[in-house]
Amino acid sequence: MSDRDLSYSPPPAGSSKKRKSTGTSGTRAKRTKTQILDPFAGAKQAIQHALASPSSFAVPNDEDGTRSLVLMIAQYAKSLEGSVAVAGTSGQPGPPPKTQEQIKSEAERVALTISRGIKKQMTWRPTCKENRATYAFDGVCPDPRVFGAVLGLDGPPSFKMRKYSVDEFEGMVGRISSSARYSYLSLKGDINVRYNDGTGEFKISGKYGVGY
Repeated sequence: MSDRDLSYSPPPAGSSKKRKSTGTSGTRAKRTKTQILDPFAGAKQAIQHALASPSSFAVPNDEDGTRSLVLMIAQYAKSLEGSVAVAGTSGQPGPPPKTQEQIKSEAERVALTISRGIKKQMTWRPTCKENRATYAFDGVCPDPRVFGAVLGLDGPPSFKMRKYSVDEFEGMVGRISSSARYSYLSLKGDINVRYNDGTGEFKISGKYGVGY
């Protein structure tokens, strides 16, 4: 969640030459819109067919096909369950359904952002020797299902604030450490995790110091 280098060096004084366009004169590259595919299109279609023709809708002829159909519908139902849970806890419309793979992928990106954000704050301070240097990382994860996955939960967080031990927290976001002044810095004590399911804002705070 890299900044582009927008620096510009003017041409040497006296130069009247203009940079030539890399594109063909009079033409511009057209942007193509990426089509977003519905991961549950197959499940929705199967449900629609079943409801439209309860006694005659087509079913797979083999066991593997039947298993695939049942699994597809079950995954869709699980995703809807997550959306309903979000709506129930936040009081807002539930987010669109997502596959477990989508949630996992987004959760991994959020976890990496958290890990890097905390590590960046772990610089040397006099209080490091006493293991009471502090950090506080703020971020936004608008989908409670994704933030729940970051914390290893099977759904959205049902809490506003929770404490985790270092081992628990690093088990979720990965090892967090740094070094400064020839000293190894690591997390110390409990980690406080706060999450607002209405806005998606979260804050992670705690202490760090010298030693493993």
